[in-house]
Amino acid sequence: MDNSDIIVGLDIGTSKIAAIVGRWNQYNKLEILGYGKTESSGVKRGVVINIDNTVSSIQAAVKEAGLKSNVNIRSVNVGIAGQHIKSMQHRGYMIRSNSDIEIMQDELDQLTANMYKLAMNPGDEIISVTPQEYTIDGEPGVTQPKGMMGSKIEANFHIITAQTTAAKNIYKCVTKAGLDVSELILEPHASSRAVLSEEEKEAGVALVDIGGGTSDIAIFYNGIIRHTAVVPFGGEVITDDVKEGCNILKKHAEDLKIRFGSALAKENRDDELVSIPGLRGRPAKEISLRNLASIIQARMEEILEQVYFEIKNSGYERKLGAGIVLTGGGSQLRHLSQLTEFLTGLDTRVGLPSEHLAQETQPELLGPTFATGIGLVIMGLESTKAQYTQNTGSEKEVIDKKQKNPGGLIRMLTNLIAADEEVK
Repeated sequence: MDNSDIIVGLDIGTSKIAAIVGRWNQYNKLEILGYGKTESSGVKRGVVINIDNTVSSIQAAVKEAGLKSNVNIRSVNVGIAGQHIKSMQHRGYMIRSNSDIEIMQDELDQLTANMYKLAMNPGDEIISVTPQEYTIDGEPGVTQPKGMMGSKIEANFHIITAQTTAAKNIYKCVTKAGLDVSELILEPHASSRAVLSEEEKEAGVALVDIGGGTSDIAIFYNGIIRHTAVVPFGGEVITDDVKEGCNILKKHAEDLKIRFGSALAKENRDDELVSIPGLRGRPAKEISLRNLASIIQARMEEILEQVYFEIKNSGYERKLGAGIVLTGGGSQLRHLSQLTEFLTGLDTRVGLPSEHLAQETQPELLGPTFATGIGLVIMGLESTKAQYTQNTGSEKEVIDKKQKNPGGLIRMLTNLIAADEEVK
């Protein structure tokens, strides 16, 4: 199969590692050619803690995706997240040498590139810079300055930073698995591309991606990302609470949470019980669904309170016309939307990637669990298309060029790893 129009998204999460192979079909919908999923045993709260286990999981997921899609997978778009991710705002400016000519895209690109030179705390690196709005000769609120006249260009930037070692370990795991990293993409960005509409981003919306180890937050207003944050709790801590609270095995706790879990205890009756197999020689154990929901609700309230704190801290709480959109595996808890609305007072829905997917897509991929992976594929396809339209060469040449000349963060990580190898 010709791979020139195919993108592979690799979601390295705390609970699972998923590889998704996709391309646009004739109706401009995402056609999933194949996907692979395996348990993630070397990642905790979005950070790699065991290189070998993570490499094995990546290889297993990619092999399964390759076999199902009949694609020889060589490069991937990789998601990056974790509690080390931070965001900040910064204002930059540029004095033009000739104000009599139109503002060129190269000048805007240079202004953005200058932000990567900002001094960071030791161990932190800038991984993403997004211009929010421009000011031309004192006139604010400009969103598309290309083609305008002016002598001074100012811009507000949304800057994402990450720990160099955390990003470096993810990159190293992927390369040790025999793959090239095409792009490193912030996972909340990818999830937002899969589940949010442009109207929601314009009106103001907070995306909350509840994963296994963390809950990632991305706030949009006027179509621009304004704030990102990470809450260091996700679905796994709920499973641990159920395990301890009910005194059962972790695998049974996870199964209970998925099949019978609810974020509102009052929605369950006292006489609703479920039986759990006992250990060898011991009788089965009965669990009250109301007690189960009480355990889940207590932890979910803690997570949502931290999410709401980040929303208020962003300064956009009163500008979220579209409220909150929940996604990720943890968003599938019954009654979670109602609990979120009760605690925050904001309209809430569960975000699904289904509107971007072709009709023949497998049902498992239509849910929020694979939103990040699908977003990684969509962003990769859009990036390739954008480069293609700006290039006179063929699309294959653009892809080859992209692999040989990766972006700033990937280039930085490549240099760091090469330096390590020289030291050894």
